[in-house]
Amino acid sequence: MFVCAFFIPLLAAFYIFRKTKLYGTVKLSSLESFKDQNETWIIILNYLAKSMRFVALSLLIIAVARPQSSNSWQDKVTEGIDIVLAMDISFSMLAKDFEPDRLEGSKNVALNFIQERPLDRIGLVVYEGEAFTQVPLTTDHRVLKDVFRTVKPGLLTSGTAIGMGLATAVNRLKESDAKSRVIILLTDGVNTMGTISPITAAEIAAEFGVRVYTIGVGSQGSALSPVQYAPNGRDFIYKRVPVEIDEETLTEIAEMTDGKYYRATDNQTLLQVYEEIDKLEKTRIKVTEHSSKTDLYFNFACLAGLLLAVELFVRILFIRTTP
Repeated sequence: MFVCAFFIPLLAAFYIFRKTKLYGTVKLSSLESFKDQNETWIIILNYLAKSMRFVALSLLIIAVARPQSSNSWQDKVTEGIDIVLAMDISFSMLAKDFEPDRLEGSKNVALNFIQERPLDRIGLVVYEGEAFTQVPLTTDHRVLKDVFRTVKPGLLTSGTAIGMGLATAVNRLKESDAKSRVIILLTDGVNTMGTISPITAAEIAAEFGVRVYTIGVGSQGSALSPVQYAPNGRDFIYKRVPVEIDEETLTEIAEMTDGKYYRATDNQTLLQVYEEIDKLEKTRIKVTEHSSKTDLYFNFACLAGLLLAVELFVRILFIRTTP
């Protein structure tokens, strides 16, 4: 409807053209007989009347376009999600089937996952032959990410204690008052250490209503893995070693806790795993949207009618011409 506004200048030009055709001219030898008459205010009123007509037309175009005010709001009902990342940091996580290795690749993807969930409380548990809470549940993700980046093998006793890692993560969540409590358990091997078996830890998680997503990281077949220290005592000697992941146990843990098991064979598939977990947990947040609209055309139409009435009144009473 606003396209009609382009015709208003054309209408003004038509009025000017019409004026030159409708009104005749008279040539006078002198203006002496008109010197005592001051009709300037009539001219001003005439221009004001014309201006009011064009303003009124503009307001009518706006009214026909039907302007509206919009009020909208959201009622968010969130379950409040607490998440603990339980990560295997054993020496086998230095295998080169991920870029640059399993551990660094897993850390990078997990850091991105943390970045995408700024409102959740997230904690970090690391485990090798035993388990340790590296960062308790927190919304200070800057500190969490800084600590996460420093995680490396050798912080704890060698081995892979999946059950201990899961039990420690459950222990961080058992006192949580969040309605949704989640553990993301990542490993590249089988349980070889610890006083708590993975299934027992899963039973504890199920008892506390903690949902566990399990991730097995490692390529199919064999991978270039560290087998011993080099003579310099700092670097590792790598050899191809068969990839052994206890997928049966990881699947059972996930099923017992209403979670899901994933297998990640490279960086890209691991990224897809975290993206799917991210989507699954976000579906547990309910959002109700409301909106209302109010028509505003009536005000513009009334103002346009008022201006047209004033313009007509001025023309008939003062200028004494028809529109």
